[in-house]
Amino acid sequence: MSTAKNFSDLGRVEAIARLYEGTPYKPFEPAWFEGGGKAYVYNCTKTLLEGIDFDLTYFPLKHLGHKSVTAVTGELHAQMSHPKTLSVNLGISAKLDFEHIQELWHGIVTAAQEYGYEKVALDLIPSKNGLCIQVAANGEKSKLTASRRSMAKSKDLICISGNVGGAFFGLQLLEKEKKNFEKNGVDESSKILEKHKMMVGSYLMPELNPNIVSNLEKDNIIPSYGYLVTRGLADAVKRLSRDSGLGAKIYTDKIPFEGNSFTLGKELDIDPISAAMNGGEDYKLLFVIPILELEKFRRDFQTFEIIGHLAQTDVGAVLVTPEGVELPLRSQGWREEEEL
Repeated sequence: MSTAKNFSDLGRVEAIARLYEGTPYKPFEPAWFEGGGKAYVYNCTKTLLEGIDFDLTYFPLKHLGHKSVTAVTGELHAQMSHPKTLSVNLGISAKLDFEHIQELWHGIVTAAQEYGYEKVALDLIPSKNGLCIQVAANGEKSKLTASRRSMAKSKDLICISGNVGGAFFGLQLLEKEKKNFEKNGVDESSKILEKHKMMVGSYLMPELNPNIVSNLEKDNIIPSYGYLVTRGLADAVKRLSRDSGLGAKIYTDKIPFEGNSFTLGKELDIDPISAAMNGGEDYKLLFVIPILELEKFRRDFQTFEIIGHLAQTDVGAVLVTPEGVELPLRSQGWREEEEL
């Protein structure tokens, strides 16, 4: 075992694993418990920090509120859980007045209503270091749905709910225009950002289908595994490989991108595939669907793309090029990880 003490040396995943050592708990498990009725109760939390997770220079507060709720809701959807209650704690700095918080709260409430939360709690606390948003969500997964979940097998399908990499491009565009304004004092961002509004929107206000869990249940298609893609596609696929004990193959020519990703990639000198694999913040759902459900899934869930499949354990998690070359997946923490 490494004796590294710095986060930059350990990496996010290794740091979390070490913190769990000597405790009765296991890392990387969804937080859930069996309710008294016919459901399991799932809980997930998300903390967003100004200067790290968002920049108020260009992030509309209403969009930020909406995105914070989407972040926890997506984690519930990935576990096939229906959202029930939401708790929000806002750490507010002196630079924000009540109207600012009203705008942020409006975005939170709008998202909560869209996703079907029954109760929303709020608390406000002071902050010395900018705005801090902490959201915690509870959801229910029926025991019937849980019982229908099949064991994952080699050749089962890996599917994603939409385009990936766009959020990373959107963030790069916003940061680029911010720097141009700071340097030149002239705001010419509106024309550029309008040209790439789909990319910018992917970052500022990602959205989920609020009915995805109900629709899958109605079709009796229960994913064996589900993840919300927030740290890049590579991170989610490596988690899948770890959790399932199987290999996973992702095909580069099957990954869905926004229409002008490759043109913009040349302008920004960013490889769209790299943006998709390691960019993060796409907020797309990654599901493993039994291969026997292929035709029904294709017919009823056309917004999803099939991007790969599970494989034998010795394959590992790999990215397959159009030429058939298999490249081991790597994912980002504070540093690149060999294992996730």
